[in-house]
Amino acid sequence: MRGLLEAVPNFSEGRDPAVLRAIGDAMSAHARLLDVHADADHNRSVFTCVGAPDALVDGLAAAVRTAAERIDLRRHRGVHPRVGAADVVPIVRFAEHDGRPAQVAGQLAERIGALGIPVLGYGDLGDGRRPAFFRAGGPERLAERLAAGELAPLAGPALLHPTAGAVLLGVRPPLVAFNVDLATDRAAVAERIAREVRASSGGLPGVQALGMLAGGRAQVSMNLIDLAATPLHVVVAEVERRAAEQGVAVHGSELVGLMPAGVAAAAAGRALHLPGMPADRLLEVAVGGEFGAGEATPGGQ
Repeated sequence: MRGLLEAVPNFSEGRDPAVLRAIGDAMSAHARLLDVHADADHNRSVFTCVGAPDALVDGLAAAVRTAAERIDLRRHRGVHPRVGAADVVPIVRFAEHDGRPAQVAGQLAERIGALGIPVLGYGDLGDGRRPAFFRAGGPERLAERLAAGELAPLAGPALLHPTAGAVLLGVRPPLVAFNVDLATDRAAVAERIAREVRASSGGLPGVQALGMLAGGRAQVSMNLIDLAATPLHVVVAEVERRAAEQGVAVHGSELVGLMPAGVAAAAAGRALHLPGMPADRLLEVAVGGEFGAGEATPGGQ
């Protein structure tokens, strides 16, 4: 991305457009905002942004400050687990030896800690631990673990902010967040499938999954954290197969945020019987995204 870094902060608000606009404006004053995915049932929004290191720190710090001012975690209601108004702030590491994401995270941790919000490290910043490690038991249990000294913040106080909770700050490789909606309102069906496919239960490598009810339908909500081990199209096929075993069809799917072009290319290659299809076979990737939005590409109708 020509020297840019990416971050994908998740905020515990998916219903109030004014709050989301305020967070986006704060971020956009410094970094480039690429996408906002808001989900009312999860009551959560995923922002995707890019910028040079200093600009990204400024944009994320401004967005977290705005979220802390506008979101009261004590009144939050939603199906997605959370421990903070700015719940997770991952800095994406595309190259194994790129030290810039960790440097950005260190600077950002100090800025967030100065707001009186504890910053807890995950991924590369927390011995590989995932956000679920901190969310277990909710904010109340996290407060107890901090008070007992079981957990030590990277920055900020060792107690939750009264309204903004904590921030889980991480450095991690790219992942894909993907939801599969089932043609049933039985949450137990999604919970069973999630248990069967997630890695921690002996399922697919690199797959995290939760089953829940969202929008009146059972939903398998997933993060794919090792795309080489388990490609997206393999996960979707497995969810569909296990749903069929319970007599349930797949209603549709939802991409949360953006995905790497290689993931889309692999899925397209599978559907088109073109195994090993590389991302540079996608026209916009090959030409560097020079085609404008809505502009016809050769072969289009």
